[in-house]
Amino acid sequence: MRYWVVGGEYKDARFAEFAPGTSEERHGPFATYEEAHKVWSGRAWATVDNALVRFRVIAEDESGKPAAPEGHAAAVH
Repeated sequence: MRYWVVGGEYKDARFAEFAPGTSEERHGPFATYEEAHKVWSGRAWATVDNALVRFRVIAEDESGKPAAPEGHAAAVH
């Protein structure tokens, strides 16, 4: 399983569309959830003062489809 950190600055607090002039950031892939979580934490703290920035950890199985990481309730932070 591989893990990615994805997110960026959104248009509004519905977090449905990225802000004009921005696009989704993708970091990874990471071999473990813990590696991805470290990057997620860094991106989250770096943007803590902007309420419209959100990052999450997503997992993919061998087929490339999203999957919940083992031992974690959800694949999204």
